[in-house]
Amino acid sequence: MKKITMTSSTLLHLFLFSSLFFSWFPNAKPQGADIEDDFSYIEGSPNGPENWGNIKPEYATCGNGKEQSPVVLSRDYLQFNTTLGPLQRSYKATDAILKNRGYDIMLGWTGDAGSLVINETVYYLKQIHWHSPAEHATFDGTRYELESHLVHESEDQKIAVIGIFHKLGSPDPLLAELEDYIKQISTARDSEVNVGVVDPSIITIQDTIYYRYMGSLTTPPCTEGVVWTITNKFGSVSQSQIDLLKGAVDNSATNNSRPVQPINSRIIWFYVPSKSDA
Repeated sequence: MKKITMTSSTLLHLFLFSSLFFSWFPNAKPQGADIEDDFSYIEGSPNGPENWGNIKPEYATCGNGKEQSPVVLSRDYLQFNTTLGPLQRSYKATDAILKNRGYDIMLGWTGDAGSLVINETVYYLKQIHWHSPAEHATFDGTRYELESHLVHESEDQKIAVIGIFHKLGSPDPLLAELEDYIKQISTARDSEVNVGVVDPSIITIQDTIYYRYMGSLTTPPCTEGVVWTITNKFGSVSQSQIDLLKGAVDNSATNNSRPVQPINSRIIWFYVPSKSDA
C-alpha cells in the first residue's frame, strides 16, 4: 500500500477549505457533533432539571425561584373561588408554523389567533406545545400521559398559560391534523414547516371549572410571574400520537417533563361557578 504523506502545504490547504466551508455553511455540523440543548430532562445528569439553575446565570431562577412550575394540585393548599369567572377566550383561525425545538414540538401561530383576558389584561395566543408525561400532578400525585400548554403573551410581555391534561383514548383532533407535518420535521432539530391555517378552536377547553395559580415557565430560564390556568376537563390522546411526539425530538426522549416544584407560600385557586352563575 502506498504511504500518503501530508505536507505543511497540504495541511494549510485543508485548513483553509474547512474554514471556507463552515463560513459558507454556518449551520453545518460534523457527524457526531453535540447538538444537545444546554439543558436536559435526565435527572441526575450535570444539565438535568435539578441543575438547570447552575448551567448559566440566565437560568438562576430555575434554582432559586420561589414560584416555580409545575406543581402538585394538592388539596392541602387549594382554596375554592367563585368570583374568578369563566375563562374569557376568543380564538380564531390563522396561519401557523410547526417547529421541532429539540426538546418538544411547538405549533406557533404567525397571525392573530385571538386572545385570553385575565383581570382586564389581554393575552394573545402565540403557541401550543406538548409535554409527556404531564408536568402538573393531580392531588393524588398522578401525572397523566400528556399535557398541552397554550401560551399567551400580553403587549407588555406578561405570560399566561392554559394547561390541559390528556388521558389515553381516542386521537386528539389537533394532533391528528398535524401528524403528517410532525413526521416531516421528525428528528430534525430547529426544522419547521408551514402548516397553513389552523383553528385553535378545535382545542377543547373547559372554561367554567379550572385551577389558577402564579408560577413560572417550566423550561429555562424558568421566568416567574406566569399566570397558570389548568382546566378540570381532560382531553384524550392516542398512544400512537404520544409516540410520534416523543419520537420526533432528540434521542426519542422518554420524558420532557420537569419534576414538580415546591408550592412554598402560594395558593391554588379552584374556580367553580356559583349557583347564580350556573
